[in-house]
Amino acid sequence: MKWHEVQQIFPNQFVKFEILHSEESESQEVIDEVAVIGPVSDAEATQELLNSRDKTLVYHTSKDQVVVKVRNNVGLRRNM
Repeated sequence: MKWHEVQQIFPNQFVKFEILHSEESESQEVIDEVAVIGPVSDAEATQELLNSRDKTLVYHTSKDQVVVKVRNNVGLRRNM
């Protein structure tokens, strides 16, 4: 389902979904196709996002686009 369709079905609320298609450019990922799991209450949104794994996200439908900043894993090295 396209993001604009999700916005029409679930206006002005948080939605939990799985990413089906996205495009990565520079340091951000633009998500354009999702599989909706369901709406999430405002009170539970942060906890649901923190518990999200892999390709599952929680996002608010008031946003025109789903954009996620991509961070590279930075490991710490020790000299032995």
